[in-house]
Amino acid sequence: MECRDYGLLPDGRMVHEYTLDNGLGLKLTAITLGGIVTGLWTPDAHGTAGNVVLGFDNLDDYVHRNPSFGIIVGRYGNRIAHAGFELDGETHTLARNDGPNCLHGGTEGFGHRLWQAEPVAPADLLAGEAAALRFSLISPHGDQGFPGELRVSVRYALSATDNSWRIDYEATTDRATVVNLTHHDYFNLAGAGSVLGHRLTLAASRYSEVDKHLIPLRHARVDGTPFDFRTATVIDARIRQAHPQLLLAKGYDHNWLLDGAPDTDGLRAAATLEDLASGRRMDVLTSEPAIQFYSGNFLDGTLAGPGGRIYRQGDGLCLETQHNPDSPHHEAGADWPSTVLRPGEVFRSTTIHRFS
Repeated sequence: MECRDYGLLPDGRMVHEYTLDNGLGLKLTAITLGGIVTGLWTPDAHGTAGNVVLGFDNLDDYVHRNPSFGIIVGRYGNRIAHAGFELDGETHTLARNDGPNCLHGGTEGFGHRLWQAEPVAPADLLAGEAAALRFSLISPHGDQGFPGELRVSVRYALSATDNSWRIDYEATTDRATVVNLTHHDYFNLAGAGSVLGHRLTLAASRYSEVDKHLIPLRHARVDGTPFDFRTATVIDARIRQAHPQLLLAKGYDHNWLLDGAPDTDGLRAAATLEDLASGRRMDVLTSEPAIQFYSGNFLDGTLAGPGGRIYRQGDGLCLETQHNPDSPHHEAGADWPSTVLRPGEVFRSTTIHRFS
């Protein structure tokens, strides 16, 4: 574990960057602004390490131009329609930052906040962990319109036995609220170029059809559609089909409902991403009931990463483990698990990214 000064925010506060290394080839760097993962290095088939996430090489870009590269997303990942919801008979108006909707927690969501970071002492590491870092944040009542003071802890840990990165989320509140925490990394297992040649598998037989504002309307079977990734499929194979849902989102930007029951650890297989050229593979396991696949549709060449690399459409993709978008507007049930958190309860969620 290493720590260095990363830069000053406009208000003078210092941002720090931490480096975690498991000694097996997996290295992660993250900054205290937004808990942003600025780099994630993993070996290819020949043992050569490469950075498999998109990002910037300076703080100014993360402050002023970040399209959610690498952030902790909260309070509510994805979209809430009409930037508001009703809970226990009370209406809450949220920050509107995506047309008529609230996206990823609002204009000043958790990805814009300065988190407290604390390395986990070696004596406090869990069995099989090489290194771990805990981020914490207190979100006050009324933050972006959400009720309740929310106390959040997010823990990044690298495995000592394989190249796995584990994220554990916890949150408590002092009054009823809604919570949907996730992470927003843009992955590219090749380390550069387009991800549309990657193969993707999603353990899901249903996805959420959306309206023109990308708000889920209903769940539909993937059979016979470009949304069937139950077997490994090259992303580019069907992304340009004239399917109404692909046209609405300018590609993939949809929620899939995961199949199967969690294992004894509370996790289930969610996705597998493969780049045949480099030989890199990433398996995603999660305690969450759904996953959002976003194919980097709005990267438009206006942003540049390290070395001046220009990010274009399809240069990175997101696999955001989550509860369904817009759940506060649907009756809670098996297809729409509740995102309500009440005093005395603890929100817990885990996602593992396993590289090989």
